[in-house]
Amino acid sequence: MLTLSKYVLLDLLKNRSVLIYSVVLAILSFSLLSLDGNSTKGLLSLLNITLLFVPIITTLFATIYFFNSLEFIELLLSQPVKRASILLSEYAGMALSLAAAFAGGVGMPLLIMVPGAASLMLILTGVLLTFIFTAIALLIFVLSKDKTRGIGAAIIVSLFFTLLFDGLMMTFIYAFSEYPIDKALVGIMSFNPVDLGRVLMLLQLDVAVLMGYSGALFKQFLGSASGSIYAIICMISWVAVPLLLSVRIFRRKDL
Repeated sequence: MLTLSKYVLLDLLKNRSVLIYSVVLAILSFSLLSLDGNSTKGLLSLLNITLLFVPIITTLFATIYFFNSLEFIELLLSQPVKRASILLSEYAGMALSLAAAFAGGVGMPLLIMVPGAASLMLILTGVLLTFIFTAIALLIFVLSKDKTRGIGAAIIVSLFFTLLFDGLMMTFIYAFSEYPIDKALVGIMSFNPVDLGRVLMLLQLDVAVLMGYSGALFKQFLGSASGSIYAIICMISWVAVPLLLSVRIFRRKDL
C-alpha cells in the first residue's frame, strides 16, 4: 500500500495541473497579504478563496484522475492485492499531493508574511478540506458508471457545498424563524464541511462582527475552544465516512 501511495504521490507532484494549482495559490496569497497592512483582512480574504476554490478544484481534479486511472486500477486488481488497499493507496497519494500543493501555495506565504496561530489554523482548514473533498471524489468514482456522469456529479456536489447549502439554510431560518431553531442549526451546519471550515477559522480569529449567524451560534453554544474541537471532529468524520463507504462499495463493484 505504501509503495503504491508513494508512486501516485510522486506522479501527481510532477503533474502540471497540480503545479499550476500551487503556483496560482501562491500568487494569490502573496498578493492578498501584501495589499493591506491589516493581517486579519488578508487572512479573511485568503479564507474566502480557500473555501471557494479548494472544494471545487479538489473534487473535479480528483474525480477526473480516478477515472483516468481506471485501467491502472484494473491492472492492479489482477495482482494478489486487496481491493481496499488499492483504493486507499490511490486516495492517500491523491490527498497528500493536493494537500502539499495547498501547503506550498498558501502555507508558505502565510508562514513567511503572517506567522502565528491563525495562519496555522487556515492551513489546517485547507488541508482538511482537501482530504474531505478527495474522499468525496473517491466516493463519486466508485458510485458512477462512466466518467461523464462522474464529472457532472463532482460539479454538482462541489457547487452544493460551496454555494447552494447556505441558501437552503437561510431559507430554513426564514421559514422557521418563529421557532427555537438555534440548536438545530448548529447540527445542520455539521452537514457542510465548508461551513465547518469557515467557523473553525473565524473562531480562531475571534472577529465577532464577521462571524455571521452561524459562527455566532457555534460560539454561543460551544464556546471558542469547544467549538473548534467539535468542528475538527466533524471534519475528520467527513473524511472517514466517504472513505468507508467507498471501500465497501468498491469491494463489491464489478469493473
